[in-house]
Amino acid sequence: MSQAKTNTTTAADTPVIEIRNLHKAYAQLEVLKGVSLTAPRGHVISLIGSSGSGKSTLLRCCNLLEDSQQGEILFEGEPVRWRGEGLARVPADRAQVTRLRTNLSMVFQQFNLWSHMTVLQNVMEAPVHVLKRDPAAVEKRARELLAKVGIGDKADNWPAQLSGGQQQRAAIARALCMEPKALLLDEPTSALDPELQKEVVRVIKDLATEHRTMLLVTHDMRLAADVSDHVVFLHQGRIEEEGPPAQLFGAPRSERLRQFLSATMAE
Repeated sequence: MSQAKTNTTTAADTPVIEIRNLHKAYAQLEVLKGVSLTAPRGHVISLIGSSGSGKSTLLRCCNLLEDSQQGEILFEGEPVRWRGEGLARVPADRAQVTRLRTNLSMVFQQFNLWSHMTVLQNVMEAPVHVLKRDPAAVEKRARELLAKVGIGDKADNWPAQLSGGQQQRAAIARALCMEPKALLLDEPTSALDPELQKEVVRVIKDLATEHRTMLLVTHDMRLAADVSDHVVFLHQGRIEEEGPPAQLFGAPRSERLRQFLSATMAE
């Protein structure tokens, strides 16, 4: 009995995502220069930094949308298998990539909703056709999620009939309908005007209270401070500073982080 308990505890303590010494380059341009981070189960990790610091690239590497040249990526303790080296390195097992991606739902800066489908159809598409789930059960869950993000009355609308904030909330519902182990959000509010940003921020804050595992790339320092368990400040492809939000925003140690926060908060 004690052995079973030990195994359960170990599984629960295994990070959902773990990155070790990750390097990513585009030809001669090195974007990530040995980045390591851990996303424990139920934690929100925010990635902040100036444009070009490597935040979005790191998120895309997590979801295997980009191939990295060095380092390890582990999902619930399972390492991604690679073949080749350097710029020729690619995942060795495409079936593994597909399986891992179904557990890592990504929300992009641009909403990427299919214009020829209704909002409800957009949310249902992947669970039905990729995961082969029962359409009736998926529709029920999709309607629940659309209501959860505040657009339950827009289920039969076309994406073009929605505001930007409503489209982004539909994209979040679509990601959640995959029942992912982690949610990856790449600057989900940056394409929206301030009023519409508030709608999406409210949804993200609600998700954070549910102890969902999330990696969040954001330029909204207030959002990062409010929802994060851990904040990572990237500068020129490296982690310049990281820690709890109270530490990074309240007493930053790095001069570069102090400069960044001073400029960002003044905007």
